[in-house]
Amino acid sequence: MTTQNENNASENKVIASLSKFVSDICFDGDFRNHPEYLNEIFEHLLETEPGNSLPLRIKMLSCIRTSKMLVKALEPFTDEEIHKACTENRNY
Repeated sequence: MTTQNENNASENKVIASLSKFVSDICFDGDFRNHPEYLNEIFEHLLETEPGNSLPLRIKMLSCIRTSKMLVKALEPFTDEEIHKACTENRNY
């Protein structure tokens, strides 16, 4: 196998892993509501003394932002379309 083919094989594994992740997330509850769920959890946590930590707040905001980005990226597609695309990509 040449170096280029090895790189393609590695890229295919990454795509397959991401496809599995997205597929699993879509069918593990309603991922489209996860940003709101995180907001609710974090709002309650921030009312406690341990929640009054700048590093923790930064991490929480990062989690919310990442979750929102995932929802926005997948927003145009139905759950069925996402599942079908992920299934096809897993078979790379």
